[in-house]
Amino acid sequence: MHHKNRSYFTEDHEIFRKSVRTFVEKELLPHQKEWEEKKFVPKEIFKKLGDQGFLGINYPAEYGGSGCDLWYKVVFAEEMTHARMNGFAMDVFVQTDITSPVIEKLGTPEQKKEILEPAIKGEKILALGVTEPSGGSDVARIRTTAKKVGNEYVINGSKTFITNGSRADYIVLAVRTGGSITDKETFKNAYQGLSFILFPTKTEDGKTRPGFSVGRKLLKMGNDSSDTAELSFSDCKVPAKYLLGEENKGFYYIMQNFQGERLITAVMSVASSRQLWNDAVAYLNERQAFGRRLADFQVWQHRFAQWAAEIEAAQELTYRAVDLYNRKIPCVKEITMAKLITTELVNKLAYDCVQAHGGYGYMAEYDVSRIFRDVRLLTIGAGASEIMREIIVKETGLMR
Repeated sequence: MHHKNRSYFTEDHEIFRKSVRTFVEKELLPHQKEWEEKKFVPKEIFKKLGDQGFLGINYPAEYGGSGCDLWYKVVFAEEMTHARMNGFAMDVFVQTDITSPVIEKLGTPEQKKEILEPAIKGEKILALGVTEPSGGSDVARIRTTAKKVGNEYVINGSKTFITNGSRADYIVLAVRTGGSITDKETFKNAYQGLSFILFPTKTEDGKTRPGFSVGRKLLKMGNDSSDTAELSFSDCKVPAKYLLGEENKGFYYIMQNFQGERLITAVMSVASSRQLWNDAVAYLNERQAFGRRLADFQVWQHRFAQWAAEIEAAQELTYRAVDLYNRKIPCVKEITMAKLITTELVNKLAYDCVQAHGGYGYMAEYDVSRIFRDVRLLTIGAGASEIMREIIVKETGLMR
């Protein structure tokens, strides 16, 4: 099943699609088994992506970007699924869509020169430090503190589930610079005290910053090719020049930033759904049972016809959200709905695709077992489905 949305993609987008597909098939896919098994993708792959211009698609030329529209990013996200490493794709999108946008939006010219430019080149790796052992979606109650002492911030606390955590050069770190989270205090007081610090993990002489440490690399259900770590900060000092944007405005920055992250999650979810569908249908057409192909059984024909229709619907909802976002039209509702629908869909579809493969679906030799594990994260990360429904309640005026 192919998608042909000529209304959104121009000939130039399709030329770009071919170049991404060529890169993925040459540089990534041949190493898929090895990198998934080793649970590690070499750092120099970021440099190769940077050399192709894939890490700065939407950024202005002055920082080394290509200045392209959002549809080029959609093309890149869709084609990255052909590497069959959802984990590594997540590492890349943390760099391109979750950390660098806030630096481009809020950073000083010095911060952009030091951090954004090398990130676009793939010379520096970025991570987002929001989630803590005590909570993820409850952003307002972040406990990691940053106290201003002279011209430095002293940071104490810990973060967990941090993608790119064990090898990041800079962490876009959410810290508490004010407000309070004690039970007696109001929520308002808590969310008014958050800030972002562009935390350099190394000192100028290249050594690990004193007081900062990377804990264990976390073992996960899936997304094996992604680097996920625990981080801790103990009286860790950073120069005040690394404050990103205004102090105590961090909550708003995080909430705005979630939109791009959720949108790219929806795009990836639909692309993974297409890949699952195509793989399963190819299998149904070659596998024999009871003297005929599985594809000849009406039960599978109807089920996969239904999935084809649902993927198409999810695709249109997602592209509608991309279109609005690309034209800078407020679209929290559409993005939230796309994130909810696409991530739930890919999980239900993955279940049926394993079923269609029978016993082989449970075996590692068929990629469906990896996708089944990998996509499980999608209804949790970037805001859980439960949070998406809460937002939709507000956005639709359901509760008056």
